[in-house]
Amino acid sequence: MSKGKVLVIGSNATRIEIQGGGWGATGQYLNETVVPALAVIDAGYEVVLATPDGTKPHIDEASDSAQHFENDEAAYNRARAFYANDPSMNGVRTLRSVIGEGLDNYVGVFVPGGQAPVVDLMQDPELGEILRHFHEKSKPTALLCHGPISVVSAMPHAREFRSALIGGDTAKAIEWAKGWQYAGYKMTVFSNTEEKIVEDYILHAKLYFNMVDALQAAGGEVITTEVDFEPNVIVDRELITGQNPRSDHPIAAKFVEALDRAASA
Repeated sequence: MSKGKVLVIGSNATRIEIQGGGWGATGQYLNETVVPALAVIDAGYEVVLATPDGTKPHIDEASDSAQHFENDEAAYNRARAFYANDPSMNGVRTLRSVIGEGLDNYVGVFVPGGQAPVVDLMQDPELGEILRHFHEKSKPTALLCHGPISVVSAMPHAREFRSALIGGDTAKAIEWAKGWQYAGYKMTVFSNTEEKIVEDYILHAKLYFNMVDALQAAGGEVITTEVDFEPNVIVDRELITGQNPRSDHPIAAKFVEALDRAASA
């Protein structure tokens, strides 16, 4: 018997705005999606995957590699098979249908990364509604790598905030962020130096803003490691954030701990 339903929220973005005009390819990271999802299922919870438009997230080709599974080919192949074939990864819901069904049906929420959430999730009003519910009810809320930028959606003017960041107007972004539910929370996210490596060697272009700067402008207390790609998970109240792809197992463990604590409360 399931201990409860956990909502996993994916992005539908396949491209991201880059400086100078145009777009770069993007998506969701395989290990960041599958490792926590499997940990939640192994702990006795049911996983429900939802996206803004109800279609399955595109996996970023940069993540489709055993390198993100500590070069363990067996673990990589299991992850690929799970994402391709498991019913929990294929019965994708819309965010609106999840809200309509009732958010009290869910005991926790998780948002994986890849750069895709920077495009749609951080300004999605339905995700904002979902996160406000989980915040108000103090339910475990976990987000990994670029996923933590999604908490911006909970603010009253998320779209205007994002537009100000793209326009390079930090002062205006700070104004739009007033009333944000997570202001003052300790959190982590993909660091500026880690982002530069992705920009230089994978994207071959620069993004309009960094995740750390965006969350600091919103009012978050952002903590990142001095060493790039060192695992890092920050827990503050109901919010659990992981910094980078290598934080997949640590955030999964902290999330399951929080779910179990909430279940036994």
